[in-house]
Amino acid sequence: MYRFAHLSDCHLGAQKQPDLRELEFQAFRMALDDALKNGADFIIIAGDLFHSNIPNMETVKRATLELRRVRDEGVPIYVNYGSHDYSPSNTSMIDILETAGVIEKVVRPVPGKKLGLEFTVDEKTGAKITGLSGRSRTLEVDYFMNLDREALEAEEGFRIFLFHSAITQFKPVDLAEMESVDLNLFPRGFEYYAGGHVHRRGCYMEEGYGPIVYPGTLFGSYAGDLEENARGEERGYYLVEFREKAETPQFRTVMPAEFEYIECDVTGKNSQDASNLIEREIGGHDVEGKVVMFKVRGELSSGRTSDIDSSWIRRELESRGARVVQINRHGLSTREIQKVRVAESDIPELERRIFREKLAGLDVRNRRLRRMGDSIAVELLRKLENEMAPGENKAEYERRIIEDAEAVMGVNPDDN
Repeated sequence: MYRFAHLSDCHLGAQKQPDLRELEFQAFRMALDDALKNGADFIIIAGDLFHSNIPNMETVKRATLELRRVRDEGVPIYVNYGSHDYSPSNTSMIDILETAGVIEKVVRPVPGKKLGLEFTVDEKTGAKITGLSGRSRTLEVDYFMNLDREALEAEEGFRIFLFHSAITQFKPVDLAEMESVDLNLFPRGFEYYAGGHVHRRGCYMEEGYGPIVYPGTLFGSYAGDLEENARGEERGYYLVEFREKAETPQFRTVMPAEFEYIECDVTGKNSQDASNLIEREIGGHDVEGKVVMFKVRGELSSGRTSDIDSSWIRRELESRGARVVQINRHGLSTREIQKVRVAESDIPELERRIFREKLAGLDVRNRRLRRMGDSIAVELLRKLENEMAPGENKAEYERRIIEDAEAVMGVNPDDN
């Protein structure tokens, strides 16, 4: 029997708070260590290794050392782009690491009337790996619709299809609005489907398909992810044994720290009584050495929301030994003033909603922009967030950003 490890959504570089950034990296290192300890013959990372396609260089340095350590053990690492580390012009850090021989990108399209894909064959096990990278909304669906499924289904051997998309049939109820791809657009009959993008783990069995598996995010890139950790969501990766078929995937938990969730509902209380309630609630929790996700919600009967002192809450929890404190006040309001608040975990959808509203007010005649304008705008925004790469001067940086933007918008500069 052979074995492989299936990780996804590591989002290295997502966390800005130093302690959380260190825990994020520890989770990555622990997963690789556990995979090696359990005899993985190769490792798959199903997108979003990094939180952006040109991440912070300290993050890149540390990640590269870990990836090279795994490669030096004779264990190859196969990856695809996720929606965060995608680059239409192949200038992502993923491409740089592939050029350096640290990882191998397995999405290799074959030009033709239909979208064909080459297989990457793992030298030791003979496993054949191919798939698609993550994009945005209908941009991604278009690739699946044009896929030459017949050619992929005719390939013999142990086949793994790597993807970074939600599948419509398996979306959690509370993520019903999440963009997704219908399962019927996937090639049938593969022995394993290695998914990413959905930040919750899941293993699904469907007739005509091998296991369809999501490991979920390895640590969490948004506050909502960390809140789910504190509520008991397990994080980690899947270890899979196979020969001709895949055995039942085994989930391996990776927890670099303990979490504690504290929630206070202050509905109907004035600001002073609410503060007293918060103090009592904190006293009832053991937070020593833990990452504490503190949530206060409800409508105050009187007083201002600013009377609920976040700095005091943080100091109180830290004095009791909390390692990291994250405070969520988005559900807190008063009768006097009602405000609409959007949680950090909703930022990607908020961006799309804003772009959709703006586009609706414009006379857009281009059919592609009318159909996919919000997705194009979000992808453009991701490219504009990228930092200048080491050794890159201002002119080179600007040229790269322009090329990325042109690729996202489908603009051919030679046509001008």
